[in-house]
Formats: sequence, structure tokens, C-alpha cells
Amino acid sequence: MAGVSMKDIKLRIKSMESTKQITKAMEMVAASKLRRAQERVASSRPYFEILYDTLNTIANNTEDFSSPYLEKREVKKICYVVIGGDRGLAGGYNSNVFKLAYSRMEGQNVCVVPIGKKCLEFFRARKLEILTDIYAVASDVHVGDCFTMAKMLSKGFLEGEFDAVCVVYTNFVSMLSQSPAVLDLLPLAYHPRPGDTNSGCLTLYEPDSLSVFDAIIPEYLGGLVYGALCESVTSEQGARRTAMDAATKNAEEMISSLSLRYNRARQGAITQEITEIVAGAEQ
Repeated sequence: MAGVSMKDIKLRIKSMESTKQITKAMEMVAASKLRRAQERVASSRPYFEILYDTLNTIANNTEDFSSPYLEKREVKKICYVVIGGDRGLAGGYNSNVFKLAYSRMEGQNVCVVPIGKKCLEFFRARKLEILTDIYAVASDVHVGDCFTMAKMLSKGFLEGEFDAVCVVYTNFVSMLSQSPAVLDLLPLAYHPRPGDTNSGCLTLYEPDSLSVFDAIIPEYLGGLVYGALCESVTSEQGARRTAMDAATKNAEEMISSLSLRYNRARQGAITQEITEIVAGAEQ
């Protein structure tokens, strides 16, 4: 910053202090939202586990079990549910999940259900088929919307509109680590295990076990989508908190550096004035 006046340095310091206040505030907001998101993840797991156990119980205790949701057919078209964010300033949160999704889609006939404004913008820019854009605002997507989406996806799969369904989301590992992941929804991957067989099960399903199984599948898928959404929201807030914390520290370092330059420039100006006064007095 050679040749920069003290006034310019002071304006720069003031600007960085304002930036620091903003990043600190965003960090605190993200931390608050992160706690709520973690609680929502924990509260959503029991519902998913109960549905999973029910599906296993029906499958393991029904002879000649088969379901259209388990049917594996030639994959001509895949539907991807991709969960992103509505805003940036979250480190690599959005770019990482989009990179994974797009790499999986290359060379395939696909359609996309985007969740989040950034996600919708990304896939529209690449001119991919958007199945629906009603979930474009991730902050407005709630558990009821996930079940509605699951029913739509189940219907499309049964009617042959697409032959597989995947959800691409970000898995929350820790505050400093969030990893993008792909979860296959349909066809349902079911591997019966002999140890799960419960021949003494007295549960009676009406009208029959297969009908109940097929009716539960959309609810089960809705639980999976909702779980992925909760994980993604938690990951986004964790990534944003980390990014804003780093930005705040960078602002503090820059303020410290600028303050040092300002003090040096001020001291140099004072020294020059004293030198000029002494030189004038000697004359």
C-alpha cells in the first residue's frame, strides 16, 4: 500500500470493521440455526426407524414376497432429487453437492427435482429437465412437502416415467466436515436376512401384507427425503458458521495489518513535520 494516504487507510479500516460485524452476526445466526437443525435431525430418526422395521417385518414374514417397488428393470431414465441451499456464503457446501450430482448425471437420461434456489439455478443453466420447481426455496420445504414429493416420485416410478430415483444431499459429519452423498431410493434395495425372520409374529395386516407394504413405501421414502433434507440444512449451517468464522478472523488480521500501516504512516508524517520545523529554525 505504498503511496496510500492515511485517510485512505483509515477508510479501509472502517470498511473492514463493518465487514467484521456482518460476518460475526452471520456466524452467530448460523450457530443458532445449527442447534435447531441438529435437534430436528435427532427427532426425525425414530419415525424412519419404525417404518424401516415395519417393512422388514412384512418382507420377512410373507411367503413369495414381491412388490413393484422392488422390481429392477432396465434403467432408461433416472430422477435425481438434489438438495442445495438458497444462499451462498457457506464455503463449498453448494459447489460440492452440485459437482457430485452433475458427475453422476453425465451420459445419463435424467430429470431433476431441485430443492433450493442455488440448485434450481445450477440445473437450469445446464438445461437439464426439471421435473418440478415447486421446491425451489429450501427454507420453505417442510415434512409435509417431503411426503408429497415422495408420493409423486413413487407414482412416476410405478408408471414408468423413470426407472430409478436417487437423492443427492450433504451428510453432516461434524462442524468442520460435511460430505456430499448419494442415496438410492427406488427401486428399493431389500436384502432379507435369515436372522430377521420372526415366525412368531402375530401382526395381522388389512387388507393384506403386500398392500400395506406398498402403501408404506411412499411414507418411507418421504422419511428418507426429509432425513436427507435435515442433514443438508444442518450441513449448510455448519459450513456457513465455519466460513463466517474464517472470514471474521481474516477481517481481524487485515484490520491489525492496516492499523500497523496507519500508525507507521502517522509516525512518519509526524517525524517529517518535526524535521521541517527543526530545519526551518536552523535557518
